[in-house]
Amino acid sequence: MESARGTVFKYGDNVDTDVIIPARYLATSEPSELAKHCMEDIDKDFIKNVKKGDIIVADKNFGCGSSREHAPIAIKAAGVSCVIAKTFARIFYRNSINIGLPIVECPAAADAIKAGDTVSVNFDTGVITDETTGESFQGQAFPPFMQGLIDAGGLINYVNAKSAS
Repeated sequence: MESARGTVFKYGDNVDTDVIIPARYLATSEPSELAKHCMEDIDKDFIKNVKKGDIIVADKNFGCGSSREHAPIAIKAAGVSCVIAKTFARIFYRNSINIGLPIVECPAAADAIKAGDTVSVNFDTGVITDETTGESFQGQAFPPFMQGLIDAGGLINYVNAKSAS
C-alpha cells in the first residue's frame, strides 16, 4: 500500500459532515463537483489552497452527523490523501474505507501536528512522521483486507476486481 505525504490542514473537535460538504450542494454525487465545496463552511480558502496529497488532521469525532458518503468523497476528490484524527464518527470511518479514503486514528499525532506542517504516513506500519518537527507517532496500521479496499479505490472497485478474477 502506498504512503501519504502532504501539507496539513488542521481542524478541531466535532467537524460534522455538513461542514465537510454543506447540504446545499448535495443535489449531486459527482466527486469533482463536491470537491469544489469541500470544507468551505469551516475554511473558505481550503479548496483554493489544498493540493493533491495534502492531509487533514483533526481532534475528536471527525465526520460526525449525517451518514452520507458525500463527505469522504468530497475530501478524497479535493486531493486529500489521508485524514488523521483523535477519533472518527463510526459511520464516517466506514464510509471512508468504503470509498478508498485512508483515515488514521492517532490522538498523539492529532495533538502535536500543526497546520502547515509537512506530514508523511506509512499505511503499512501506521507510522506518522511530522517532517517539520521530526516527531514520529504510532497510529494503527491498516489490516491487509482494508489495505486492499483502499488500494482498489473503495469497496465497489474491490468487489468488481475480485469478480473479474
